[in-house]
Amino acid sequence: MDMKHPALRKSLIAVGAGIAAALGLFLASGLGAQDNLGHGRVSGQVVDAKKQPLAGVQIVAQSLTTLTTQLNTQTDKKGYFVVGGMGTGTWRFTASKSGYRAAVLDVDVRQLRSNPPVLLALEEIGAAVLEDGTAKDPGAALARANQLLVEEKYEEARTLLERYLSDHPDAYQVRLQIGMCWLKQGAADKAETELRLLLDNVLQKSGSYDKDPALSEAALAGLGEAAVVRGDLETGMKHFSQALEISPTNELLAYNVGEILFSNQKIDEAIQYYLLAVRLKKDWPKPYHKLGLAYLNKGDFPKALEYLRLFVGLDPQSPAANEARKIIDAIEKK
Repeated sequence: MDMKHPALRKSLIAVGAGIAAALGLFLASGLGAQDNLGHGRVSGQVVDAKKQPLAGVQIVAQSLTTLTTQLNTQTDKKGYFVVGGMGTGTWRFTASKSGYRAAVLDVDVRQLRSNPPVLLALEEIGAAVLEDGTAKDPGAALARANQLLVEEKYEEARTLLERYLSDHPDAYQVRLQIGMCWLKQGAADKAETELRLLLDNVLQKSGSYDKDPALSEAALAGLGEAAVVRGDLETGMKHFSQALEISPTNELLAYNVGEILFSNQKIDEAIQYYLLAVRLKKDWPKPYHKLGLAYLNKGDFPKALEYLRLFVGLDPQSPAANEARKIIDAIEKK
């Protein structure tokens, strides 16, 4: 295989450039597209108002990165539960049991460290009633909104969340989901408005983004995605980079910065962020694929082969793997 052959170099680099151009066209729809699954693990316990353990409580952990990814389990006879398989980012835990008000808790999940255990307390519905004698369960409204998000019914979910925020103005955290709903509906400007309001709330409440890293990181990443949707890649990269400073172990943020750099043909810089994503999550196929394409663009065929082969090994059934095999074959035949 003569890597110095001018015709071979020209043809293979052209293939890589064509793929890079296609990536630029589809960058916005690809950001955050992974299911946000990984090795993160959170344990916890559910108790009642008297601090007694509750068995058989349904636990739903929903990724606020994708909105549509959720993991389910239930508590054992001592009220304990464990949820595994989560990717890095904010996950919303909802605990529900018939006869009790649902409880909701947002958890900053990390894969490279142990996550602290969580405690959720449920109150019997009969213990909390309005003046007219009817029960009111705010947690149930959030649980319903979460389910609508999983079903990708973004308009209905957003309407429910906006009503909830109107009734509970201190619950500014739901602006994250409202903003992401707008983003899923293609309304980048409205998404930005909600996410900036959320960041303002974080500063008013905590004084610093670093003191509420889960919400701040998610809001900044959302602003980055909104900017990319509008075609403002420079601003998008700025937001993603700021989010990555808050959460340097988030592989999705590293990958998204790499995507923006790659789409702007800043190949060397993109490679560094893809490599960071690989270090943070070694079994995630996508950064291996993009590393192969990036090195192909540079004309570094041995490195391109190395990462494309690793990608195919990790995700052999994907459509992208078929394209990767064609590139591998083209290099190996020369």
